[in-house]
Amino acid sequence: MRNKIKELRKQQGLRQEDIAVKLGVSRQTIIAIENDKYNPTLELAMKTARLLNTTVEELFIMEV
Repeated sequence: MRNKIKELRKQQGLRQEDIAVKLGVSRQTIIAIENDKYNPTLELAMKTARLLNTTVEELFIMEV
C-alpha cells in the first residue's frame, strides 16, 4: 500500500515531527509510514487523513 502523506505534509508546510506530535506517535512511526514500511492502524489512518484534510481513500492507495 502506498500513501501520499509526505506529499500532503510538505504542501501544508508540516514537518514529520509536527505530524507525530499532533497524532501522538513517534517521528519514527511517521517515517516508517511515509516510506511504506509500516501500515498504520485504521484509527491512526483516519486521524492522519483528518489532520491532512483528506480522506483515507485519497491518502492511502491500495496496490493490487
